[in-house]
Amino acid sequence: MNALRMLFISVAGMILLGIWLSGFDKVHWFLYLPVGFFAFAGITGICPGLIFWNKVGFKNEALACGMRKRQG
Repeated sequence: MNALRMLFISVAGMILLGIWLSGFDKVHWFLYLPVGFFAFAGITGICPGLIFWNKVGFKNEALACGMRKRQG
């Protein structure tokens, strides 16, 4: 399991925890969609949101975090 998949699972868990703390019957059904998508992406490794934005025309590039490769 890589870091991106763990990120998806942990964000799904945090959203689900927020839904649970506010009450399952009080939140809107739309808030369950990101939980489902993040859990699916974390378990299978297939991210529907990433596929959608790639098809729309955005590039899937690595994040530039300011970390340079070691010279040597």
